Amino acid sequence: MEDANQKNSPVYKRVILKLSGEALRSNRRITIDPEIVGKIADEIQEIRTLGVEIGIVIGGGNIFRGFSASARGMDRVMADHMGMLATIINSIALQDFFISRGMPTRVMSAIRLESMAEFYIRRRALNHLINGNIVVFAAGTGNPYFTTDTAAALRASELDADAIIKGTKVDGVYSDDPVKVKNAKKYDVISYDDVIRKNLRVMDATAITLCRENNIPIVVCKLLEKGNLKGVVMGQNIGTIVKGETND
Repeated sequence: MEDANQKNSPVYKRVILKLSGEALRSNRRITIDPEIVGKIADEIQEIRTLGVEIGIVIGGGNIFRGFSASARGMDRVMADHMGMLATIINSIALQDFFISRGMPTRVMSAIRLESMAEFYIRRRALNHLINGNIVVFAAGTGNPYFTTDTAAALRASELDADAIIKGTKVDGVYSDDPVKVKNAKKYDVISYDDVIRKNLRVMDATAITLCRENNIPIVVCKLLEKGNLKGVVMGQNIGTIVKGETND
């Protein structure tokens, strides 16, 4: 009986879900598409009912991408500050959709914006998670030059998360872009070091290094494939897992 119960229990009981801002955008060029956000909410609600504690770090690329603006001649610090504000907009949008579905949600920002979000304090974030609230972490790390990938790795490390789940538009990590290269190899498991060495762009090098140092696995999966998030937290072989040394 105990073994059966273990099989029905999540493998990952506290996760950080990393979403790009582009995940909220539709092919209809709607910056925040209610239909897509609704599907994301439904998938998250499914793992929440399993008792999984969920933190979310979201980018702002659907609204403003600081690095791209910097490449076009804008001051990098100013551009990154604007990117942080874009993540706050996305975070508030997620909160609204989640609450409308009866999912208690807190937005915690790395920069002070008290009228819209709580300021991030580690102990307070832990309490929210333990009490069953979804916590959306906005404004990245609060510092320019650091990506929301790094913010996800940082929050996962601070909050003792069991894993980072990176929701993407593809079903895992490939040796090359599977859209452009037909024979690209999909990895079921790959090491942190190989991700960096092969420049696979799963997350930036700072984020990968932080996950490696704290032994936090990264699971890359297709976000809008129904049941994927549930499958990942239950330990099913979905997507690609990035972890310590492998035998591959």
